[in-house]
Amino acid sequence: MVGAAILAALLLVWLISMAGMAVSQYLSTRDRLALLDREAKVATAESRVAEYRDDLQSVTQDLNRRQDALEKMTEVLPDDIKTGDTVSDSTGEAAKTVDKVSAALPEAAGLARIEARQLALVERLTRFADRRSATAAQRIRALGLDPNAMVARLNDRSAQGGPLIELFGPGKRGLDPRFERLGLSLARMDALERGLAGIPQHTPASLEYISSGFGYRADPFTGGAAFHAGLDFKGPIGAPIFAAATGRVSFVGAQQGYGNVVEVDHGNGLMTRYAHLSAFRARVGQPVQAGQIIGLIGNTGRSTGPHLHFEVRVNDRAVNPRPFLEAAAHVQQ
Repeated sequence: MVGAAILAALLLVWLISMAGMAVSQYLSTRDRLALLDREAKVATAESRVAEYRDDLQSVTQDLNRRQDALEKMTEVLPDDIKTGDTVSDSTGEAAKTVDKVSAALPEAAGLARIEARQLALVERLTRFADRRSATAAQRIRALGLDPNAMVARLNDRSAQGGPLIELFGPGKRGLDPRFERLGLSLARMDALERGLAGIPQHTPASLEYISSGFGYRADPFTGGAAFHAGLDFKGPIGAPIFAAATGRVSFVGAQQGYGNVVEVDHGNGLMTRYAHLSAFRARVGQPVQAGQIIGLIGNTGRSTGPHLHFEVRVNDRAVNPRPFLEAAAHVQQ
């Protein structure tokens, strides 16, 4: 019995020792596996960061190439566009931003430099658009027309609509104010230049002989005082008649006193009338360009001989066409 007790005690000690070794081995294996798992996670994260950095560099390089292309395409802009003419100059502030971003997030420094170049280009384009707008407005004003009223009519919101489709979507960041400013400048430039294109800038017939001017004159039939609402261009029957400006044909047919008539609507309340035609070369609704043939000189209506009667009307009020025709070369430039 004593021997059995000693054997049992020894067996118990052995079992306890084996259990301790097993627990120790399990804990050691568990710790080793956990360490390996952490190392794997660290390795994966580092590789992903490296990939992202590589992608960021690739994106930066791609954006740099695009910016280079944009700047090359705009090399035709005049060199004398002064900074600060009509918009702010962000060059100094952009340089400070590049320095701060480079210090805080070195991998984003390339993107910050691209943004600085982009803003400089946007401001330069804005100044160029403003200069073109000012030039167009000056030419329109020289012809006795109001450029601001012209822009207002071209941007009339009284007949506009459609679903709201926000540029950046709801809750997204808004457009940089400098980009908005460029958009407004381009829209004004487009409106003024479209308006300028609709101002008579091409002589409607040969200028060799104007047989009657605008204003009061002796009526060719009665000899009494009368008002002549246009210019008469003497020419042979069948000589071409040209549209004086870009527009859309609004009338083709006969009118009392005028004979055969073509009228072209140029927008902004401006219309040109071509009368006494022998033949039509246009139809209602047809878009025409300045200098396009729209009819032939004739002797129809109240006329003493073949000629073109040419009128310029603003809001259905006859104005003297001569200032427009005399400015034609300047307007074309």
